[in-house]
Amino acid sequence: MKDTPINSEIVTQKIKESGLRNVGQGSIREIKRLIDNIETASGEKFIRMEMGVPGLPPTQIGVDAQKAALDRGVAAIYPDIFGIQPLKYEISRFVKNFLDVDVSPEGCLPTVGSMQGSFAAFMTLNRMHEEREGTLFLDPGFPVHKQQLRVMGQGWYAFDVYNFRGEKLREKLEQYLSKGNICSILYSNPNNPSWICFTERELQIIGELANKYDVIVIEDLAYFAMDFRKDYSKPGEPPYQPTVAKYTKNFVLLISSSKAFSYAGERIGMMVLSDILFQTTAPDLLRYYRFDNVGHAMIFGTLYSLSSGTNHSSQYALAAILKAANDGELNFVEAVKEYGEKAHIMKKLFTENGFEIVYDKDENEPIADGFYFTFAYPGFSGSELMEKMLYYGISAITLDITGSERHEGIRACVSLVQRSQFPALEERLKRFNEDYKK
Repeated sequence: MKDTPINSEIVTQKIKESGLRNVGQGSIREIKRLIDNIETASGEKFIRMEMGVPGLPPTQIGVDAQKAALDRGVAAIYPDIFGIQPLKYEISRFVKNFLDVDVSPEGCLPTVGSMQGSFAAFMTLNRMHEEREGTLFLDPGFPVHKQQLRVMGQGWYAFDVYNFRGEKLREKLEQYLSKGNICSILYSNPNNPSWICFTERELQIIGELANKYDVIVIEDLAYFAMDFRKDYSKPGEPPYQPTVAKYTKNFVLLISSSKAFSYAGERIGMMVLSDILFQTTAPDLLRYYRFDNVGHAMIFGTLYSLSSGTNHSSQYALAAILKAANDGELNFVEAVKEYGEKAHIMKKLFTENGFEIVYDKDENEPIADGFYFTFAYPGFSGSELMEKMLYYGISAITLDITGSERHEGIRACVSLVQRSQFPALEERLKRFNEDYKK
């Protein structure tokens, strides 16, 4: 073993103790625990890029509103399952102001983070048709979404969308949807982990085929307006956050407060059902619910079963944040541009030291600098590279666990890396390149 920045004996021992047969196949939380143990044993601080968590302070408007709500005693009161009215109203305004899409407050539902939103969407929408069997994932994607289907006993299909950009996407989707056994499609935009963003042409293709085959599109907007190549920060003015909702009424939007508003700890997200979907009747729902109406089944069947409502005080926090954004008093996009600026610097450090960016284009345009980027090093698989980099004090996750077909790649998250760590990152990358360049 080479003389590495982190004591090689400690790293090797902690990998053995982790019980992971293949470190590269470890879940995000398993990798986090492994790095925690190595840091504790070695006394050395890692450049930590494995967790996709916010690295900025929470939006103060939300904190103040939540404190005020707690002072009013809302902690003692059950919230309505369908959400407090001020929040539902502001979600509806937010969708209009920043996506230019009209939705009724009735279908704007607070959830315990977007994670509960996706779970509830799968549970309800994938039961609308008895003869169908689950979700088509436009990968790469968030690994836990497939875990959610697994624990529900639902099936799925998936393909790496990077190989089918532009008009190629239409033919690929037709191959799956024409079989008539898919209930829903899920993707994230911007994408976790690759940070690719669908073009308007691609969103139109998805929407048109959702209409043709009566499939529900679940659009994960966890990184809302964080494609910093365009300014999506002005309410009611173009450009707007791109969305499939422009091209189909068969949609559910999952909007997170974790990244755009740095409000991850309070587990408050938004699930938005189109007006048409909310009122849709699906008799096969009666196999599981007392209702055949999608909106009622979602609220009084699924969400009621999962949590009996979303944290009361955090709903007031989110309502205040959205109101400030809707009124033009809060530029939430400006506050998170730090992620893009850090990504630009970090990608340069990697490429100057022999690494390559794996997902690098949106059709013919270079991808944005943002919350994530992907990298590889010649001669290594993603799993091999990830394990090697632990000895150099750099942590990430492999693309293998995200449904990517680019098995040489690794996903890096920039959020927890401080600018003060850039010199250490550069030095460790130089050491790695010196040790392994051919």
